[in-house]
Amino acid sequence: MTDPLAPLLSLPGVADAANAAKDAVFQVHRHRVNLRGWATTAAEASVRAARASAALEGGPTEIPSSGEVSDPVLAGSLRIAEALGGLVGTWQRAPLQALARLHVLAAADLTSEVGRPRVSGDVSSRLDLLASLVTGGTSVPAPVLVAVVHGELLGLAPFDVANGVVARAAARLTSISTGLDPKGLGVPEVACLRRSAEYEAASVAFASGTLEGLAQWVLFVCSALEAGAREAKSIADAALTG
Repeated sequence: MTDPLAPLLSLPGVADAANAAKDAVFQVHRHRVNLRGWATTAAEASVRAARASAALEGGPTEIPSSGEVSDPVLAGSLRIAEALGGLVGTWQRAPLQALARLHVLAAADLTSEVGRPRVSGDVSSRLDLLASLVTGGTSVPAPVLVAVVHGELLGLAPFDVANGVVARAAARLTSISTGLDPKGLGVPEVACLRRSAEYEAASVAFASGTLEGLAQWVLFVCSALEAGAREAKSIADAALTG
């Protein structure tokens, strides 16, 4: 059976960028703190990822000192952060079920239509194809699959609201489940927020379906994974000295 994502590896710079992303994430897992104290650093990474993802969706980045989050976008993103680890197995065997759960968590305070993708156009067929890729339908390097999951969900926007938060959470699940970032230490979401204009432009390029657009998006995601690994290193360094 032909691998539908294999052609992406022949696009200029993609194979090298994927390898660089893998190496960067691997190295942060070898950090002294992360060899044993990774649960603490992973928790911090998860919260930073949630805050950045919410901000990209128009929510605030700051959690009130009281701990009571009233903003619905940030609240949904934080709910996902708390639940993500428990969804890894479901994502590996039944990704559409996991996707529905992500939307329930993300959009509970935004709409009553939670967990159900739009019934229009080619939404269903494209989600089915994405699910087949996640469950073993491709052998491309993990960063490339992460990019495709992220970009396809952003472009398809299968739900009425909170598609960005869901897409970034699904990308994070893919990083964890493929073994690229099994402990969830990286924070590529922060890089996406810091380079939000470039992030948006690259996602539009991916949705265009052109070879140049596909390459632009995959290269962006790989660079965000590298930047996310640097963010993870700063978290671990702080834990070492703190």
